[in-house]
Amino acid sequence: MASSVNPTVRRRRLGQELRRLRELKGMTAEEVAERLLVSQSKISRLENGRRSISQRDVRDLCGVYEVEDQRIVDSLMQMAKDSRQQGWWHAFGDIPYSVYIGLETDAESLRTYEPQIITGLLQTRPYAEALIQGALPETSVADVEKRVQVRIRRQERISADHNPLRLWVVLDEACLRRTVGSKQVMREQLEHVAEMSQLPHITVQVLPFDVGAHPGINGQYSILEFADTADSSVVYIEGVTSDLYLEKAPDVQKYTVMYEHLRAQALNVEQSRQRIQDVAKEYAR
Repeated sequence: MASSVNPTVRRRRLGQELRRLRELKGMTAEEVAERLLVSQSKISRLENGRRSISQRDVRDLCGVYEVEDQRIVDSLMQMAKDSRQQGWWHAFGDIPYSVYIGLETDAESLRTYEPQIITGLLQTRPYAEALIQGALPETSVADVEKRVQVRIRRQERISADHNPLRLWVVLDEACLRRTVGSKQVMREQLEHVAEMSQLPHITVQVLPFDVGAHPGINGQYSILEFADTADSSVVYIEGVTSDLYLEKAPDVQKYTVMYEHLRAQALNVEQSRQRIQDVAKEYAR
């Protein structure tokens, strides 16, 4: 059974602490790698939380950093142990964006810009099925169903009775106009988005075509923020073969400013809901 401990967040927090200890020691990742006879890339992956960290790794690194307080060592060792437990998504097998799911599961708020499709957390099952089948034509029926189940499970974060994820979505008008599945699928999908947008913790805005060029023209991205101040915000950019996670403050700030511009240029909440409902009616004809 999957643990309630979020392994992705544990790895991330542990990596941040190990980086802090290295910097306090005044060592570079290359110097640490040479001391431990490992690759520099391994040290980097441990610090950015993209790789599982063993208790042995923690012990060896604490030795290099000359950590004398055993309480700190024990705490880091426990975090390493927790980070190797499984989150709920591991029950579905190999999920290519499992790191993102781990972050989303623990996030307090999510701001996302979508230029082509309805964002995953607001997708209906028929829309998700048609979308995945179209995007991954060589995927088996079983794998399509697995991905759909994961997507539906992720949506529990916005439907939770206690502390639901605060979601802010800017949808390009193309998301409304691109027919995924059938007209009926699209009508039901847009009606669902309009309904969900009335919840107090969900905000949906539409960026109309007549805006022209805009700061999000280069593509989709999301900004995840966390309740724990020890967890820095993350910008997530989805790729075809690999994803990009930006955590440095200047990068996060740049994407945050871009998002503010998108929100300012988009239709307001009421106008957006009306636009979504109007397009939904067009699919009913």
